[in-house]
Amino acid sequence: MTLTRRNVLQASAGAAALALTSNQARADEPIRIGFLTVKTGPLAAGGIQMEQGMLAYMKIKGNKLAGRDVQLIVADTGGSPQGTRTKAQELVERNKVHVLMGPVAAFEALAIGDYCEAQKMPTLGVAAAEDMTQRHSSIWFARATSSSGQCAHAIAHYAAKELGYKRMAVIGDDFAYGHEQNGAFLRVFEDNGGKVVQKLWPPLNAPDYGTYVSQVKTNIDAIFMSFAGSNGFRFAKAFNEYGLAGKIPILGGMTAMDEAILQQTGDDGLGIITASFYSPQYDNAANREFVATMQREYKIDPGYYASGPAVEAAILEAALLSVGGRIEDREALMKAVRANVVENTVRGPVRFDSHGEAIGNVYIRKMVKQGGRYINNVIKTYPDVSQFWTYPEAEFLANPVYSREYPPAKNLES
Repeated sequence: MTLTRRNVLQASAGAAALALTSNQARADEPIRIGFLTVKTGPLAAGGIQMEQGMLAYMKIKGNKLAGRDVQLIVADTGGSPQGTRTKAQELVERNKVHVLMGPVAAFEALAIGDYCEAQKMPTLGVAAAEDMTQRHSSIWFARATSSSGQCAHAIAHYAAKELGYKRMAVIGDDFAYGHEQNGAFLRVFEDNGGKVVQKLWPPLNAPDYGTYVSQVKTNIDAIFMSFAGSNGFRFAKAFNEYGLAGKIPILGGMTAMDEAILQQTGDDGLGIITASFYSPQYDNAANREFVATMQREYKIDPGYYASGPAVEAAILEAALLSVGGRIEDREALMKAVRANVVENTVRGPVRFDSHGEAIGNVYIRKMVKQGGRYINNVIKTYPDVSQFWTYPEAEFLANPVYSREYPPAKNLES
């Protein structure tokens, strides 16, 4: 066939029409979000509230993001690394999801990091695993919530500088999330003049906390706990059963006294001070509507677990608006996720560092009883908190990831 100007124009017009039809088909296709959560075991309380938070947020949005319908495909990981990897593969390869959201636990997130990288799968993380946005960050991963240490840094500073504590113990679930929170707390607390004199590590599935409570030193100013799911509630009850209420103050990480368990905790949790990237008290239009929807639909206040997916969905929608709704353009989508500053999420304004970690508010809260209900009342806000706290980024990343052994505990007492 001889090419002529007429042939070229006809071919170009045909290609343009075909591309338009293809783009229209994609625009009519729902956005498929693969949602990894946990519905059984000690992490189930948080995992179930994660799903409720996402459903509540999508109800507010009319089940659309950036004008496109959303199909939410929920997978129960069972709270295990292998289960998480299997479910992630099913969502990506069988369900052909456009984006993954979740999972709950740090060890679950670490189990799928290499797979998501190999698949070039856009992933909006909720689990707090440090290295996902530090030494092993990926362009395919972003987290608009918090790393494990981000909120622990803030409450450690608060403990040392505002509460004036000098001697503290730390206790936490014996897996990555607990290790990383306690490591972050130890570093900032000791850099600000305090000493961590005791570490305790119950297993994630500890049947009873009495053994650990009985070991807590009595000559300390306070104890910091890094628990997930319902474990914070169970520890607080055991702590009080052993008569330590009112004698040794308790501080906690961002899930230790989550709103998901506050009403169960009851008076045992009164006075406990925690830090989180989210508060249902944050006063903007998005959060007011979100809190009202959670209360109406599920009769609970949202906390860390419920708010995480709502924040991630807002970030996703902002990115989609930046790329004209083209979630199929994965690289452009993830560039937009990281480039945007989103002012109106339920946690407040969010921007990202170069590793895909959110920079935003951290709220110091104290559990009180108000109007017959238990709430975490905000007593201080740390604005624009980075995952690196006030440390130089290069220096921070040159050190090992927070763990049971790092930073070294130089002040432990037998």
